[in-house]
Amino acid sequence: MLFGRHINRYYLRYSWILLIGIAALVLVDWFQLKVPELYRMVINGMNTGYVAVNGQVVPFDTAFLLNEICLPLIFVILAMVTGRFLWRVCFFGSSIGVETDLRNRMFDRCKGLSQQYFRENKVGNMMSLFTNDLETVQDCFGDGVLMLCDATFLGLLTVFKMWKMDVILTLLSLIPMALLMCSGAIIARYMMKKWALRQQAFSDLSDFSQESFSGISVIKAFVKAGAELMSFRRLNRRNEDVNVDYTRAATLLNITVTLFVEAVICIILGYGGYLVYAGTFDAGQLVEYIGYFSTIVWPVMAVSQLIEMTSRGKASLRRIGELLDARPDICDKSGAEELSNPRGEIEFRSLSFTYPDGEIPALDGMSFKIAAGEHVGIVGRTGAGKTTIADLILRAYNVPDGTLFLDGKDVNSLTVSSVRAACAYVPQDNFLFGDSIANNIAFAADGTDADRIAQVARLAAVDGDIREFPEGYATITGERGVTLSGGQKQRISLARAYLKDAAVLLLDDAVSAVDTSTEREILSNIRNFRRGRTTVLIAHRISTVADMDRIIFISEGRVVATGRHEELCRTCPEYARIVDLQRLEEEGREHNG
Repeated sequence: MLFGRHINRYYLRYSWILLIGIAALVLVDWFQLKVPELYRMVINGMNTGYVAVNGQVVPFDTAFLLNEICLPLIFVILAMVTGRFLWRVCFFGSSIGVETDLRNRMFDRCKGLSQQYFRENKVGNMMSLFTNDLETVQDCFGDGVLMLCDATFLGLLTVFKMWKMDVILTLLSLIPMALLMCSGAIIARYMMKKWALRQQAFSDLSDFSQESFSGISVIKAFVKAGAELMSFRRLNRRNEDVNVDYTRAATLLNITVTLFVEAVICIILGYGGYLVYAGTFDAGQLVEYIGYFSTIVWPVMAVSQLIEMTSRGKASLRRIGELLDARPDICDKSGAEELSNPRGEIEFRSLSFTYPDGEIPALDGMSFKIAAGEHVGIVGRTGAGKTTIADLILRAYNVPDGTLFLDGKDVNSLTVSSVRAACAYVPQDNFLFGDSIANNIAFAADGTDADRIAQVARLAAVDGDIREFPEGYATITGERGVTLSGGQKQRISLARAYLKDAAVLLLDDAVSAVDTSTEREILSNIRNFRRGRTTVLIAHRISTVADMDRIIFISEGRVVATGRHEELCRTCPEYARIVDLQRLEEEGREHNG
């Protein structure tokens, strides 16, 4: 059985179901021990023609065989079948409930964890927690309760009956069993370590496979299929090695169990045969005793399996516990208030920020203010900190108190959900779910009708592209939108953000993959559709933000200059240099085209 902070609650939650299952199990065990007694009467009756029943000797005839042997045996079989069905439903049904609830808790915990956690823990490792480890915990919960209770009740009842028949023979039989328990405990600790290595090897293999499948186009483009195959083989071989090591330990445990069980059989046959020779036992009693021992073999095997299963379960539960115990970095402070009726005013006040796994500040004393309803462009070279600004506005990371304000309120004094609800976001990677285009757009708002979806698609200049697909808006995008072009994914992501109709719209290089004419159409729609609401357009191309109300030019995490495009061209040499370079690049592309 498994015990721990994350599993103990389920024993209480399913206590009444487990008690019913235990009662059915005890009933089955009690009836099971009636079978050796019937064997004894059959053997003695066949040998002598008489059977001792309740101190009286009765003839072993057809009536006795039917009434005292066959009918009771039929009743025992029916009771055992009913009881086994009942305890299976109780034990295994509750274990499925445990798995379901744990999976819900794990998924809920994942939703609250920061981006930093998922940078450190890859997708393959996370998926192994939701599959292999959860399945192991489920097995340990249901089978663990079964094996512990069965080994306890059936073992005690069997030992009691064996003890009543002959004390010395029972003591001799239990000595190897005690040695088995000790050796099993030693092997279990070794197996627990091997199981943890086995699960980690599986996680590494899953991580590699997931990344390879996601980047299959890159692998093919660089003709690296052979190299990837060799890397996969190395991981697969390591996975094989740790599985073989674990199997060796499990086999060693099974061999140990078999060795001790066979040793006990030798003792029973040797000393039990002597008792028959001496007249202490008759043949029927020896068969009855062997029947009891055959019954106790299962509890002993169950204990060994329980040891092996518990070692696996503890390792898996520890891995799951690390996820459930992970503390969300981004959470509401005590007394945090909801941001109601957001206007979209944003202010950075001397904000310095370094990523948790970084050493160089991404933002260094960043200060600027965006008025409610203003359309602002943020430009700068690669690595200047543009995306970091969007991440911090969305509360993807924590910021010091008094450095970031929304509608004049410190974001740390507001609930995370209300801050994010006030913003719509189009990220650089333009993530799409493996669902229909309509559902991807409608993800931003519940209960959206088809007309509204088509309207925002037209604003994002993607409605025409969608209608050219045979399935139209019902077209399945594939995993991460693999069936769409980069520009189509960007514009569908933009339509999704439009649909939210938030006070603040954050666009992070949202039109970098579209042609110039489409870009102009999108920017014109933004000016009209978002009039009076805050829009922050982060871009690498100056032409994308040239017509914004104001441009914030940043470099190395600092604000270098702010103003309209024409003003910055006159007053900021660095900005003007980038404008000239990008103009030359565009002219070169047009000339080569």
